[in-house]
Amino acid sequence: MKTFIATISLCVLSLFHTSKQQNFDAFCSRFVSGYEALNLPELDLSYVTGLERIGSADDLQKQLTFFKSIQTELASYKSEELSPTQKTDYALIAYETKLNLEHLALEQDWLKHKPAQIPTGGIITIPNGKAWYAYLLKRWVDADVTPDQIYQFGLTEVTRVQKHIEAVRAQTGLSEDAFYKHLNDSSFFEKDPEKVQHEFEHTKAIVYANLPRLFNNTNIPPLKIEKGAAKQLAQTPGYYNDNTFYYNLFDKPYNKRQFDWLFIHEAVPGHHYQLSIVAQTKTSEVQKLFFYAGLAEGWAAYTEELGKQLGAYQTPYDEMGKWEWDIVRSVRVPLDVGLNYYGWTDAQALAFWKKNIRNQDDIAMREIARMRRWPAQVVTYKYGALQLLHWKEELQKKQGKNFNIRDFHSRVLDHGSLPIFLVKKNVFG
Repeated sequence: MKTFIATISLCVLSLFHTSKQQNFDAFCSRFVSGYEALNLPELDLSYVTGLERIGSADDLQKQLTFFKSIQTELASYKSEELSPTQKTDYALIAYETKLNLEHLALEQDWLKHKPAQIPTGGIITIPNGKAWYAYLLKRWVDADVTPDQIYQFGLTEVTRVQKHIEAVRAQTGLSEDAFYKHLNDSSFFEKDPEKVQHEFEHTKAIVYANLPRLFNNTNIPPLKIEKGAAKQLAQTPGYYNDNTFYYNLFDKPYNKRQFDWLFIHEAVPGHHYQLSIVAQTKTSEVQKLFFYAGLAEGWAAYTEELGKQLGAYQTPYDEMGKWEWDIVRSVRVPLDVGLNYYGWTDAQALAFWKKNIRNQDDIAMREIARMRRWPAQVVTYKYGALQLLHWKEELQKKQGKNFNIRDFHSRVLDHGSLPIFLVKKNVFG
């Protein structure tokens, strides 16, 4: 009799959990349809454009009503009673709802204090500008961080990368002044598009040959390499789009030190590889609503650290190319906070740049202007990359000889685009 009662109890409990899960699936469907009906604008690089896209008071009230109702209903579910996929949906809905409610509070305040013309001197010059920056920082890096924390993080990264640069210089045997003078030698620059194309194809062949050493899944779509034609993108050395890596060779000779790190970042195993894996991943309708730049740019920057394992960086100068751009990314982190949260002037920003970066003064003001126009976006590269590096180091210490780099990379990428805190759960789960 006791066995019969226990069996009945288990059946009832099972039905209860099944019902709960079915109810949650229905809730997720309502969230997806309701979210899509709001037609929320995507996060824009330009803070000015973002402010211009803020809807009317009625629009904001509709959004507020939706997210408040979602927040209330979500509280009626317990994550531990859900399936693994549902737990991810639960976490995403909770995360996005919290951020959207924070955003709506800023938008409603903006409508109350909106100036006749949006100030273009940087986000700190708009009403409640520091709060706006703090929000954008969390939104861009996909993590609950503060400007002060990111500033200190940036300073730490500047020091770390400077040590790597010094180690490369030491390999060359040149004095510091002679080293930086040599970096401008004409032998490092190429004008012939055919030779540039050949070098990128050569890097591709080397990286592809070594890819199975670091990755379980090497079944990705074919990648094309082409010379870019979009002059509006000429300030960047290259970019990726639609299964094609484009290198930008226009009026200036191409820096040969960019061949390895740039291909790795933009193509394989950077953006092309990552997006190919995401496209192969089965995700829920909730997850399909969102794309997380903190993981995307962080991953691409992280893969540059794998250069030697992929057969690239065969000379100190090839490796120096990676660190030359990494010091720029590192310095931009505290600079971004300084300009957009602490209120630094251009002169203060330029002085900070020159103190920490040698041989790249020509792009300083361009980068400073970019950070004023696009607050917080530049932080994504370094923050995301360092989370991955720290997780890898932690697992290596914990697992010792049992650590498998291929499995680590699969845990990062095989769950689709997610905010940093959920990627971490998958890595250590």
